[in-house]
Amino acid sequence: MEEKAIISASLNEVRSSPRKMRLLVNLVRNKKIQNALDILKYSKKKKVSICLRKLLLSVLSNWHRKYSNLSLDKDSSLYIKEIRVNQGRTLKRLRPVPQGRGHRIRKKSSKILVFLENR
Repeated sequence: MEEKAIISASLNEVRSSPRKMRLLVNLVRNKKIQNALDILKYSKKKKVSICLRKLLLSVLSNWHRKYSNLSLDKDSSLYIKEIRVNQGRTLKRLRPVPQGRGHRIRKKSSKILVFLENR
C-alpha cells in the first residue's frame, strides 16, 4: 500500500481579518497546488492573495525538502488537503471623537494553516 505524503506550513499574524481571508481560502480549498496558485495570481484581493500565495509556495518548498526523492511534474497529484483560517491577536486602538470621547478600533489579524497531500 502506498503511503500518503502530508506536509504543512503556517502563517501567523497576517494583518487582515479572518473573514476577508476565508473568502479567498474557500476558493482554493481541495484544489491541486498549481490550480490554487493560478487562482491566487489573478485574484482581485491583492493583499490577501499575496500572503496566501507565499504560504503555498512555502509549503511546496517544505514538501520538496522532505520528499526530495519524489518527482513533481506538471500533472502531479499534490493538492491542498486542508486549509484553516483562525483569528489571531487583535490590536486595540482609540480614535478621538467629539466631546472628549474615544471610539475603539479593533484591528484583527489571522492565522493560516495549510496541509498538502499527495494522492
